[in-house]
Amino acid sequence: MSTIFGSSIGRKLLMSLSGLFLVVFLIIHLSINLLLLVPDGGEAFNIAANFMAMPLIKYGLQPVLFAGFIVHIIYAAILTAQNNKARGSAKYASGNKTQDVMWASKNMFVLGLTVSAFLIVHLIDYWVPLQITHAAQKVTIGGVEMHDTYALVNVAFDDLWRVILYVVGSLGLTIHLTHGFWSAFQTLGLSNNIWRKRWTVAGIAFAWIVGLGFVTIAVVQHVVY
Repeated sequence: MSTIFGSSIGRKLLMSLSGLFLVVFLIIHLSINLLLLVPDGGEAFNIAANFMAMPLIKYGLQPVLFAGFIVHIIYAAILTAQNNKARGSAKYASGNKTQDVMWASKNMFVLGLTVSAFLIVHLIDYWVPLQITHAAQKVTIGGVEMHDTYALVNVAFDDLWRVILYVVGSLGLTIHLTHGFWSAFQTLGLSNNIWRKRWTVAGIAFAWIVGLGFVTIAVVQHVVY
């Protein structure tokens, strides 16, 4: 097993699997964050956020999620170094020159660093006060006391620089996904000349839906709330 994942193909396989795992996380994360736009004073969002803080998720799924991020970042660095050494400015994971993803595929590691920097700030703003310092204020909904995550988000997005950072990070994630999405399926052997085009279109659509979704949330929270 270690020999497989130590090979170039094995590294790409781990990158693909961890990437698709993180795609599932993005879908869940965006779905919950869209509840911020519900005009109910934050009740729906707080209930969803409280559910995600349950012990099973906090101590079970969160470590798996963090492991997924770490694996993805580490193997991205390894593959980038390997490909730069072997092919210079050529794209990793694909020898095809597709105009739609050329720039993204050549700059996946830089885009990944942009997203990682944004993620660190995101963790400091939300994960730390919610689960480490417990500095977030409390609110009672339906007789259940929970962290007022909605208020925490409103305070954060009151700062214009955070909104700008969120927009930049979301757009960086969007461009990263336009290449990473179809590349993952190609590495898993689920792509050919026909499906490559379909995965590319699906990846671009998915990437922009996710990216613009997060951007919309940040802008609306800053302007309206």
